[in-house]
Amino acid sequence: MSNDQPRRRTDSNPAGKQNRSRGGGRPGGPAQRPGGPARRAGGGPGRRPQRDPVRMLAFEVLRAVDERDAYANLVLPALLRQAQEKDGLDRRDAALATELVYGSLRRRGTYDAIIAACVDRPLREVDPPVLDVLSLGAHQLLGTRIPPHAAVSATVDLARCVLGEGRAKFVNAVMRRVTARDEEEWLDRVAPPYEDDPEEHLAVVHSHPRWIVSALWDALGGGRSGIEELLEADNARPEVTLVARPGRITAEELLDGTGGDAAEPGRWSPYAVRLAEGGDPGALEAVRDNRAGVQDEGSQLVAAALAAAPLNGPDRLWLDGCAGPGGKAALLAALAAGRGAALVASEKQPHRARLVARALQGNPGPYQVITADGTRPAWRPGAFDRVLVDVPCTGLGALRRRPEARWRRRAEDVAAFAPLQRGLLRSALRAVRVGGVVGYATCSPHPAETRAVVDDVLRGRGGDSGVGAEWVDARPLMPGVPELGAGPDVQLWPHLHGTDAMYLALLRRTA
Repeated sequence: MSNDQPRRRTDSNPAGKQNRSRGGGRPGGPAQRPGGPARRAGGGPGRRPQRDPVRMLAFEVLRAVDERDAYANLVLPALLRQAQEKDGLDRRDAALATELVYGSLRRRGTYDAIIAACVDRPLREVDPPVLDVLSLGAHQLLGTRIPPHAAVSATVDLARCVLGEGRAKFVNAVMRRVTARDEEEWLDRVAPPYEDDPEEHLAVVHSHPRWIVSALWDALGGGRSGIEELLEADNARPEVTLVARPGRITAEELLDGTGGDAAEPGRWSPYAVRLAEGGDPGALEAVRDNRAGVQDEGSQLVAAALAAAPLNGPDRLWLDGCAGPGGKAALLAALAAGRGAALVASEKQPHRARLVARALQGNPGPYQVITADGTRPAWRPGAFDRVLVDVPCTGLGALRRRPEARWRRRAEDVAAFAPLQRGLLRSALRAVRVGGVVGYATCSPHPAETRAVVDDVLRGRGGDSGVGAEWVDARPLMPGVPELGAGPDVQLWPHLHGTDAMYLALLRRTA
């Protein structure tokens, strides 16, 4: 089964709306027979199913992701808090729910291929809620140390609770077929040999849509080992990284505040602290009072590099032109305050502008948060000394944190973002004074969203930038960070740097 054939959306639906047709999930057919009747997994037909709050919660998150395009990292924490109050979920329960949700989302492409081999109809004819239950079950069988009999029983009980007895029998039959092989054996069966079709092999084995495998491979420009390491890193659980906001707390003080063994210093950023697995940033006083925040180390490096770029002339006023949700803006504002400069943080969406204001609250220096469209600026040309535009993009560099994004994005989305990305960079170049510096950043390694955008704007392709600019080598501005490439721009990678795949180009306005 190709990973480019989504189970919950149709290819004829480029807007990404849900395909709500009810075409399957019915019991019966050959998939029901192997493994015996449902009572072997879930007890007798008359037994009341065991309501497991952990698996019910995981199922609810998957349904929110599928039905209303929710993001798991936003839905899951709220549901966990509710379940802790209602059902008394403890820390181990929360950890299991988190593993079930993110494991099922990350490995969905692989599990779909395996489930497709265990049913007697195309997956598009199986109801999405049934597939969510099967994904949760497949992950317990193939991706965790839960004993097979317990995984099957718990999955069938979940199906009886949320789908009904008839479809629970179908789930039982499929789950018993899945138990016939371990993951390695299944991959040997459902993934084409690498020699016959490398991209499809990697797509199935590493659970990425084929077009993303192709795009990442092009961006790496390397051999098989590089792409496999990157895809594996995309499927790994990301660390929680904190940022110590200068002028309010140091990284050493933040580290001490975590309790010593609960964290360690960041790898590259002087402001970073990495929490131990399972650490709760919301429990830290420094995070609660906004002296520190949660921010990927790659994001910190981008902000710090812009702040460190050499200028010709004064250094008084900075702009974050795409500031939401506020992580880079908060670090930039703190760095600006340390040298007597002020930050203007601009965000087009009002609700995101409110998040920016919350992130900046308590900053020691002057700042202003405005709601404005960066392509139709509310400021005069040449007003700023430093400008950052972290432009909207496909988000292919943050698939570790938002694994569902890989199943929502389509190859055509790259071209859809192109006019906005170029427009924001042109606007940023107009906003900075001669001698000032612009940082173009994006959380995507796709070549069409990174170097191609900068090259087009500098050469006047697709529209006149109206200004002259030259490259500034960003590599020396990330001291100690290895494997930054040939420059002058920088691409960070999850498998090389342990960060999101952030891209940064620095440009100095010349005329």
